[in-house]
Amino acid sequence: MNKYLTGLLLFLTFLGIYAWGSFARIPFADCVGFVLTVEQGEFATTATATSHFLYVNTAILIRDIFSLNGIEANRILVIVSAALSVAIVYFSVLSLKANTLTGVAAAVIFGFSFSFWRNAEIPEVYTYNCFWISLFFLSMIRSFYTDNKNYIIFSGLFLGISLWVHIQNVLLIPGFIIFIYYLRNHKKEAGLSLLLFFTLFFSLFVLNYAQGLQLNSPYSSDQGQWVEESFKKTLTQYISDFIKSVFYVIYNYTIYIFFGIVGILTLYRNNREMFYVFLVSSFFVYGFSTFYAVTDNYVFFLPFNIIFAIAIGYGLMHRQKMFKKISFAVLLIPVFYILSYFIAGQTDQGKEIDDFKGYKGGLAYYLLPWMNDSKGILEFVIDKKTAPEPVNWMTNSAEEYVELLRTKGYTDEQIRQF
Repeated sequence: MNKYLTGLLLFLTFLGIYAWGSFARIPFADCVGFVLTVEQGEFATTATATSHFLYVNTAILIRDIFSLNGIEANRILVIVSAALSVAIVYFSVLSLKANTLTGVAAAVIFGFSFSFWRNAEIPEVYTYNCFWISLFFLSMIRSFYTDNKNYIIFSGLFLGISLWVHIQNVLLIPGFIIFIYYLRNHKKEAGLSLLLFFTLFFSLFVLNYAQGLQLNSPYSSDQGQWVEESFKKTLTQYISDFIKSVFYVIYNYTIYIFFGIVGILTLYRNNREMFYVFLVSSFFVYGFSTFYAVTDNYVFFLPFNIIFAIAIGYGLMHRQKMFKKISFAVLLIPVFYILSYFIAGQTDQGKEIDDFKGYKGGLAYYLLPWMNDSKGILEFVIDKKTAPEPVNWMTNSAEEYVELLRTKGYTDEQIRQF
């Protein structure tokens, strides 16, 4: 089958999967703020650490062009960018000279990985960010593996654009600089790539400064001091964070971690320059995500998860005989989540979590990626319910969204279903 047709089928398949599993009601997360902003229809004019300039404005454009509400505009942006990201992982593995089956397997493993799948089911910024980051990784791979050196230029372009989606992507700059160093003999392309990247990067500061914000505004937020708090942890907390990060990798990639390690070691032998580019990129992303002082830090691993999925594809490519014996297991990944949920639900700790977190969906919220039966935060605030833990940063936006919907003529019963 033609590789582009296969990529299209992958895109359509995961588009259907993510559409099926998409949130039934706006879940308990920061995402309610995005839906509110898009519903208000006011384009973001500053690019701070939490405004996510390009994500919000793209969602508003979708809303305006197709005459949708904020919920559906966010849903379309999230699931389309998620399905595209899966297809791009497929093309990235193919660019490493893998066969079609290996590329498809790596893409499916990534598409079914818990962290990515979960974020494809809620109105959040991370799958749109993955779309631009996966294009950045694809361009770097093709710069090494093809004669078309225009991909060097695309690398700088896509990384620069990604900063307008999520400022966390500055962690990929060291890897990008090493990439440019290795390809410095292609002076025209490398120079243009750097120029595009730094123009897009510094434009963030120019935009904000022109509107009276401080120069550090692209990195800052008035919603919390998470970076500062990340440096105030005890040694025990840092060790706990690292153990938790390993658990995230295991839960996302299970038995395929072995092939990821094989892929990393094989890349080191076969293409040391590209190995160091991705090693440095992974190091800063993984380190930051591990110790960042937020409760939902699993989402920040997603750029690393893309790299690791590509490494899995490279490992599968060099362990074809072993892979063929267990290739069917790729389609059983969703079963793993279901089994984990039922097994955890039988333990005392699992029952405690299910009860304590019941207001947002209980244990299923943490172990099952699909959200088509989600608890709704709007219903929660309409009924004036309380949670056993602080959730005011979510409920404040939800209350404002409820009032906005009421002014548009929606009844409370209708809003409960949103």
